[in-house]
Amino acid sequence: MSFDTGNLRTTVNNYYQILGVEPSATLTDIKKEFRTLARRYHPDLNPGDKSAEEMFKKINEAYDTLSDDTKRSQYDLLIGNSRRRVVRPKSNNSSGFPFTNINTVWDDLRNNTKANSPRGNVSDNSPSNYNRTRPTRTEDYQSSTAKRIKSVPPRPKSKDIEAKLSLPLEKAYLGGRERIRLEDGRSLEIDMPPAMYHGQKIRLKGQGIRGGDLYLKILIEEHPFFKLQKTDISCEIPLTPAEAIVGGAIEIPTIDGLVKMNVPSGVKSGQRLKLADKGYPNIRGERGDQMVILRIVPPNQVSDKEKELYKQIREIETFNPRQDLLDYYQ
Repeated sequence: MSFDTGNLRTTVNNYYQILGVEPSATLTDIKKEFRTLARRYHPDLNPGDKSAEEMFKKINEAYDTLSDDTKRSQYDLLIGNSRRRVVRPKSNNSSGFPFTNINTVWDDLRNNTKANSPRGNVSDNSPSNYNRTRPTRTEDYQSSTAKRIKSVPPRPKSKDIEAKLSLPLEKAYLGGRERIRLEDGRSLEIDMPPAMYHGQKIRLKGQGIRGGDLYLKILIEEHPFFKLQKTDISCEIPLTPAEAIVGGAIEIPTIDGLVKMNVPSGVKSGQRLKLADKGYPNIRGERGDQMVILRIVPPNQVSDKEKELYKQIREIETFNPRQDLLDYYQ
């Protein structure tokens, strides 16, 4: 630091007087007085007051010199102050300056001012914000006792994504562990809930982009013989002519496995039978019904014995499915 010795009295001798401390004042005393004066003359608390703004700059200039041990020693030599005992702080920081800059001190002052000032909170957006428009000369100094303020870049914004998962009907009904591969190359193994429905979206928290969520859209694949209509399931079951005429118990496939159903005698092709509570569950766990559509199918091949029996039946049967047509032409 250099001083203009030709203007020594008007420029140098004022620092202790500006802060209102004795030349023998400790750094703690200087800090205390500086905080008091900085709060009193800060431009945000004195909008439009040029004298307060000028005084605030003088306070900052004085504190810049007296808070730095090296600058203060040089300053004392220039003004002939030999009564002050220089005490160097035990720190690896050669400057000994306890604040990063005036902005750090003002942050502390502002917190006190918000609670005590009758004017209420001091706005950071004030056009007279001195911290933004008038950088101080102490910005390059830092103390070992001060907290280092790191500039952290803004965190990239998280993003939700959606993926589709096609499942067979039985898998959607039972749920369970499923491995999925996403478009970004990631592979996830997740526990799927039971009774998923077509179009349902399952949220996987934190599995999106940069911590966003992944929404898994469930698509139920078309089944070879089950048709799902909301919570009801329908299927076509073939019957032999003998089963249709005589009736009896037959095995019917369901999403729970095979069950036995009693077919009444004399059923017709296209007739519907109902298996109650064998459909698909809704969101409340209530199950629909399974509708069984009967189809009478003649055999592709018959043995000689079967053919002989059919001949016997043909000779004694009384039913004529074409009787209505014959009656029409008579």
